Amino acid sequence: MAKLTVRDLDVRGKRVFVRVDYNVPLEEKDGQMVITDATRIVETLPTLRLLIEKGGKLILTAHLGRPKGKRDATMSLKPVTAKLSELLGKPVVFVDDCIGEKVEKAVAGMKNGDVVLLENVRYYNEEEKNDPAFAEKLAKVADVYVNDAFGSAHRAHASTEGVARIVAKRGGKCAAGLLMERELKFLGDELEKPARPFVVILGGAKVSDKIKVIDWLLEKADTILIGGAMAYTFRLAQGYKTGKSLVEPGAINIAKSALEKAKARKVQFLLPVDDVVGVPVKTDKLDKKGKPIIEWQNPRTSSDMNCPDDAAGLDIGPATVKAYSDVVAKAKTILWNGPMGLFENKQFAAGTNAIAQAVADATQKNGAKSIIGGGDSVKALNKAKLGDKVTFMSTGGGASLEFLEGAVLPGVAALSDQGGCCCSH
Repeated sequence: MAKLTVRDLDVRGKRVFVRVDYNVPLEEKDGQMVITDATRIVETLPTLRLLIEKGGKLILTAHLGRPKGKRDATMSLKPVTAKLSELLGKPVVFVDDCIGEKVEKAVAGMKNGDVVLLENVRYYNEEEKNDPAFAEKLAKVADVYVNDAFGSAHRAHASTEGVARIVAKRGGKCAAGLLMERELKFLGDELEKPARPFVVILGGAKVSDKIKVIDWLLEKADTILIGGAMAYTFRLAQGYKTGKSLVEPGAINIAKSALEKAKARKVQFLLPVDDVVGVPVKTDKLDKKGKPIIEWQNPRTSSDMNCPDDAAGLDIGPATVKAYSDVVAKAKTILWNGPMGLFENKQFAAGTNAIAQAVADATQKNGAKSIIGGGDSVKALNKAKLGDKVTFMSTGGGASLEFLEGAVLPGVAALSDQGGCCCSH
């Protein structure tokens, strides 16, 4: 059933508790934390502007990083306040807590159309535990609840689920923001009855992470194109050698059954016919997470389905790019989740970039509907400067996958149905 959205709400003079996704990348510059990509803030502007126009008092709450219940200055939402204020063209008041007296005082002084941003809700462990007493404290300043944070909707946390239940119990409305509404429309309704041919491009590291999605898509898709490290688990399942490629030996049976299902359902299931391989060499350098940095030597195209013993497959090769691009060109609906290789490294980005271009061309020239399922695929498109050439880019990585698998997302389930009550029964 369709969910209530902010369009359906009368919020004049009401305190609107809005859960947003401001988990933005920050970097320290001259002793200040600076936002390096404001996309997630920009995405919420239509919802906020509509609520401001309707005369609501906006109380925004979000998380940033994983402070694990402790105050950590590097994960404060304070830097977001200035950016949001600049983008909205009006002052935004920052409160350096998310519950308690400071919050109540700030909210009591609000006028219609005012905006307040609360401090990182994950400074409290109770948030991730969905602690009822903590949810009550958050909900103390809420007459209406709006969730516009699709990227956190698969988590049953206090700010995504608990507060909505409390507001609903009091007879208040719980609605989806405009961004959440678009996510549900494109990942839900548009893929329920896709225009055909429906082509799915799946990449990334693990088959095991995507097996439920593959199962669901085998019911829907006309063609599935596989890239990224998961391709090597499929190759292993077919009896080929995979060298030093990233594989999941424990997922061979999963891969085999997916191939069998595709055959039984007459779904075209394409695996790479060539790849770009490289020889891994450990260095003494460490990355930001303290892991040894690996350098890749002798990058080359290999047309042998058996990967050389000393090398790893790191990107799809030119013949695969051509085959996949030809399929994408004929598509009417495209779903893409996961890169085709180690695209962060320029030596192995050609495959992902070529597929990004093919998806953009199919959208712009042939009117295909292209839906990008969050995470690294969005990063890859933005890096190739093609983000504005596709139909829809999801803001949720894990949430997109779970939603596509048909899982019920707690943050969505807690919202009111149109013409009905909150689904608390």
